[in-house]
Amino acid sequence: VQLQASGGGLVQAGGSLRLSCAASGRTFSSYVMGWFRQPPGKEREFVAAINWSGGSTYYANSVKGRFTISRDNAKNTVYLQMNSLKPEDTAVYYCAADPTGSYAYSKYNYWGQGTLVTVSR
Repeated sequence: VQLQASGGGLVQAGGSLRLSCAASGRTFSSYVMGWFRQPPGKEREFVAAINWSGGSTYYANSVKGRFTISRDNAKNTVYLQMNSLKPEDTAVYYCAADPTGSYAYSKYNYWGQGTLVTVSR
């Protein structure tokens, strides 16, 4: 599976962005998909995850109520809608695929290249 993230950019605080992650491979629809981010000078952290059908979603407390993860298996794409953005959301955002369905960080075997989101004050 190859993942290509896009949609990052510069936005003012309070604004919105939608990230996309396009996947290659016929098995995309069976994978748990996740979004992670790495703020400047910090470690990578979990943002959101979604199960194969889109029926179950999980969020970090810091983004709950502001971000929404979704997927379109027909398009092999997962999305992250980010609203009410804050300067502390500034980070490189990565999409990742977990073929095991465990949601464990170590099981995300496939990673996209990352897309930079910068939120200005």
